[in-house]
Formats: sequence, structure tokens, C-alpha cells
Amino acid sequence: MLVVFLDQLSKGLASQYLQMHEPVAVLPGFNLTLMHNTGAAFSFLREAGGWQRWFFVCLTIAVSVFILIWLHGMKASQRWMACALALVLGGAIGNLWDRLILGYVIDFIDITLRFMPWRIFNPWPTFNIADSSIFIGAVMLMVDAIWFSEEGSENSQNN
Repeated sequence: MLVVFLDQLSKGLASQYLQMHEPVAVLPGFNLTLMHNTGAAFSFLREAGGWQRWFFVCLTIAVSVFILIWLHGMKASQRWMACALALVLGGAIGNLWDRLILGYVIDFIDITLRFMPWRIFNPWPTFNIADSSIFIGAVMLMVDAIWFSEEGSENSQNN
């Protein structure tokens, strides 16, 4: 619930104080830029004609139910995985709320990576706290699968 609260609060503030498509520099390579994303990650299916809204709503609901069932069946000792799943679930619900209420997801975090005189990943897609939460949760799930799973620890002991 904390992820959903922080996500919705930050999106509300971004919508109130930022102008659409006008970057506000915070730090070198870090801007706040208000965008409305009707697609998914990296604006996938952004211009699909409207059907994608309901596709992503249904997909998000299905994934959220799956995660809730998964969380319900977990052992108390699986805190790392539970935290990872909670981050993914919170991010999914934050973006689901936008899709249901607004028809698009509010994005505003704009990062441009620069190395030496070259600028890479520009334009990097804008994102939000929900997206960040999903990403961090997914990375935690990968870490869990590699280092914390029973099979992973058996494989590491055999090597």
C-alpha cells in the first residue's frame, strides 16, 4: 500500500506542478517531465487505437490476482520474495489505477545517461514510482531465483 500511496501522491504532484512535455532540470541528467503514456513499458502499443487500455487493465488484474495467491501461499521465512512480490504488486496497482481512472499512466521521471561527450539512451522513456517499484521487485525476484532458491544453493554447493 505504501508503493501505491507514494506513486499516486507523486503523480498528483507532477500533474499539478509540471507542464506537459516541458522538462524541469533537477540534476544533470535528471529531469522531471510530465508525460501521459497510453501504452506499456517504453510506450509499447502507445498508438494502438485504444484497445490496449483494456488489454493492460485485464492483464494487470490477472497478474495481481496471481501475485496475491502466490503471496498467500508463501512461507513466513520467504521475506525477500514476499517483499519483491509486494513491490511488483504495488507498482502494478499504481499504474492500474491510472489506466482505470484516466485512460493513461502518468510518467514524470526523466533520466538521460551521459558518458563523456556522447549522450546515450536519449530519449530514455519517462517513468514513475510504480515503474521503479516493478523494476526493483523484478530484480529482487531474479536475485532470489539465482541466490536464494533451494536449487540455486544446491548448484552453488556442487561447484
